[in-house]
Amino acid sequence: MSSKTADRDLDVPPDSAAPSLNIGPVPAHPDIDGADKRTTTDVEKQEPLEPKAENVSAFQSLGWLDRFLALWILLAIVVGILIGNFVAGAEEALQKGEFVGVSIPIGFSFPTAIGLLIMMYPILCKVQYETLHLALREKQLWIQIGFSIFLNWIIAPFLMLALSWAFLPDEEGLRDGLILVGLARCIAMVLIWTGIAGGDNQYCAILVAINSILQMVLYAPLAILFINIISGSSQAVSVSYSTVATSVAVFLGIPLGAAIITRYALLWFTSLEWYDNKFIKYLAPWSLIALLYTIVILFASQGHRVVHQIVSVVRVAAPLIVYFVVIFGFTLLVTHKLGFGYKLSATQSFTAASNNFELAIAVAVATYGANSDQALAATVGPLIEVPVLLGLVYLVRWVANKRGWK
Repeated sequence: MSSKTADRDLDVPPDSAAPSLNIGPVPAHPDIDGADKRTTTDVEKQEPLEPKAENVSAFQSLGWLDRFLALWILLAIVVGILIGNFVAGAEEALQKGEFVGVSIPIGFSFPTAIGLLIMMYPILCKVQYETLHLALREKQLWIQIGFSIFLNWIIAPFLMLALSWAFLPDEEGLRDGLILVGLARCIAMVLIWTGIAGGDNQYCAILVAINSILQMVLYAPLAILFINIISGSSQAVSVSYSTVATSVAVFLGIPLGAAIITRYALLWFTSLEWYDNKFIKYLAPWSLIALLYTIVILFASQGHRVVHQIVSVVRVAAPLIVYFVVIFGFTLLVTHKLGFGYKLSATQSFTAASNNFELAIAVAVATYGANSDQALAATVGPLIEVPVLLGLVYLVRWVANKRGWK
């Protein structure tokens, strides 16, 4: 295999059953070469956001819903804030209720939980579960997974710890809330950002699954280490393993299980061509529709608080913006220097920069109370992540198109 081939993403020929993972150079494997053609999926059919040619701009390669997504999100934010501030009782109504004990009443109530689940389901339906075992046999994939684990569980949490102390040395509550955010690795929104940016949904699903397992094991002890021991907080944190496990099970388990059942059932009764060209084509827009719905609910439920505690919100927003930009830029630069292709690099970068705010909010409210500074800091997280990471989506697509990065 030539060095030129080794530097490109894994290009799957039409008659191969290997999944569309951009895992670098992969040696020929008899099981892959002889696999049933029925499991083959052309990644171009599943990734309508992929640039069709080098001379097609990042803007032109998007569909109408994606193309004006920045406008739709801006309108959703404005509508949400207006509802939260001018519709009597809206904030209290949206914050009431729980979703199987996870969405405690601050930002992630039942309406928000439904939005997140619908948002994830179409993306997870695109994953080729029937061929994942072929990719997992490759050593190169496990090296890249190890690189992702190092970024997500070492670099990112310590960066957030450093930024929280640098920006909030006099605000212990807000600082502890940011630390909780930095420790929670994303299992939901990252699928949206990766899909819009034209990353690898297949590889992203693997990273999400691995981070979910590690989250159930590591989140509680790391929270105690970072807040109680390293930061020496006067309000010691105590994280319940059941809270973390339930959060992961609900926000990943439900849509993932539904997607797996849907894919296998429909492929059994129909054809792969119908599934890709009809079902996925119909289902795909619902991810962005659910995203816009979730944004409206988030800002409506927290709009009054954002306006009336604007100083605290701005102080929390500053380190969050730096965090998103630095960790994303660092990951993108490193993966590019290592010769990773665009799809893999984008997936790694958005996975490192995204956070599991639903878990951070759940822990903050359960430990410190719904009206605490810790809960406020965790709640501000998704309000800042949405516009910042959307901007990074447009930026990385523009850079890739400008440099011809494939």
